[in-house]
Amino acid sequence: MEEITEQISLPYGRGLLQADISKKRIRAVLNTKLNRYVPEFSEEELVRKSLEHPIGSKRLRELARGRQRIVVITSDHTRPVPSRITMPLILSEIREGNPGADITILVATGCHRGMTEAEMSAKFGGDIVGKEKIVVHDCDDREQLVDLGYLPSGGRLILNRLAAEADLLVAEGFIEPHFFAGFSGGRKSVLPGVAARETVLYNHNSAFIADSCARTGRIQGNPLHRDMLYAARRAGLAFIVNVVLNSDHIILNCFSGDCDQAHIEGRKWLLPLCKVSADPSDIVIVTNGGYPLDQNMYQAVKGMTAAETIVKKGGVIIMAARSEDGHGGEAFYRTFREEADEDRILEKFLKTPAERTIVDQWQSQIFARVLKKARVVYISDMPGQLVREMHMIPAGSVEEGIRTADRLLGREDSLITVIVDGVSVITECSTMKGDICQNN
Repeated sequence: MEEITEQISLPYGRGLLQADISKKRIRAVLNTKLNRYVPEFSEEELVRKSLEHPIGSKRLRELARGRQRIVVITSDHTRPVPSRITMPLILSEIREGNPGADITILVATGCHRGMTEAEMSAKFGGDIVGKEKIVVHDCDDREQLVDLGYLPSGGRLILNRLAAEADLLVAEGFIEPHFFAGFSGGRKSVLPGVAARETVLYNHNSAFIADSCARTGRIQGNPLHRDMLYAARRAGLAFIVNVVLNSDHIILNCFSGDCDQAHIEGRKWLLPLCKVSADPSDIVIVTNGGYPLDQNMYQAVKGMTAAETIVKKGGVIIMAARSEDGHGGEAFYRTFREEADEDRILEKFLKTPAERTIVDQWQSQIFARVLKKARVVYISDMPGQLVREMHMIPAGSVEEGIRTADRLLGREDSLITVIVDGVSVITECSTMKGDICQNN
C-alpha cells in the first residue's frame, strides 16, 4: 500500500522549502492566523486612522505644537517596519501641527552596524532620504550619548543624546512575539534601540535571560520589559506608531498613542492570532520565517525557541534557515566552537555579573538552553563543518533532516510537529498550561 504524504511548504530565504512528510507521522502543523486575516482598509488607511484616533494620548499633531526639536525613532534594516508607508504619514501629521518643526529621523540600530545608503533608500524611499535629516545611532559613540542615571535593575541608563534631549520623542515600529522581551515594538525603540552598548548588555544579562518570565509573549514579571519601559518613559517617549504585519510584511493593523497603552492594545489584538498550542512531540520542524530573519544562525535561535516549547526532552528540533550570511556573530560562534559542554557554557554565563555581560551572550545562553533540551538538525546553505562546530547536525533537506532525527531517536515512527514560522507564533505546550508568567 502506497504511503500517503502531505506536502509542507516552509519559508526559506526568499523562497520556499517543499517537503513530503508521511501523513500518519504529522501530529500538528502550527501557523499564525495572521496570514488569514483580511484587513478592512488599505495599509495607508489603517495607519492614518490610527493616527487620527490615538490610544491614551492626544493626536500627534497636537503634541507637536510648539515643539521645535522633534525626533522620530525608526528601526534599521534588520526589521521589516514598512517605513515607506508609515514615515510619510507620521511626518505629515507632525507638520500639520507644526510646519516649522526641526525633525530628525533617528535610526535605532541597538548594537547592530549602521545602514548602507542602499539599505536606507530601500527602507525609506528616495524622497525621504533626499529631503529629511536622518541620523544613525551608534551605541559606542560617546559624543552621541548622555547618561540619564540608573535603571530599576541598577544598570546605567545611557541613551542617544538626540532622543534624550528632544522636545518631542516619537517612535515607529512593529509588534510581534519576541523570544525574551515578550513582544517587540513600543518601549524597545529606546532600549535597546537607541541605548549605549553598556546599557543594552546590562539589560540582556544572564539572570534576566534565565528568568522564566523572559520568554515569548510574556510581559508580566519580565525583568527585561520592566527596564525597557522605564527607559522609554525616562527618555520621554511620548507617542508610538506600531504596526502588526503578516508574513508578507503587509500591514494588518496599527496602534498609535501612548508608548505603553498603545502597545498593550496591540499585544491584546495580536495574541489570539499568533498563539498556538500542541501536544509535545519527539520531532519538531521549525523555520525563522524566511528572509530577512533566516540570514544567519544567530537569528535562527529565535525560531528554535518556539520549537523548544513543544519538543520533548531528548527530542530533535529540525531547524530550516538558509543562513547565507554564516553564523552571524563572532562571539556567538566562538562560544560553541571552543566549548563542547552546554552545561559549562551556561554555568559560565550565570556566574557573569550583569555589568560584565559580553556581546551575544544572551543569544548563546538561549541557544545552549535549547541544545540542552533537544538535539538540533540544521538545514541551511552553510558548510557542514561550521554547523557541527555550532553543536548541530547538518542536513540538506527536510527529508534528510527527518531521516537524521529518526536515526538519533532510534525509531522511524516518531510523531512530528511542524511550526511553519517560529518567529511569528507564541507556542504553548498542552502539558504546561497555567504558567505563573502570563501571556499578556
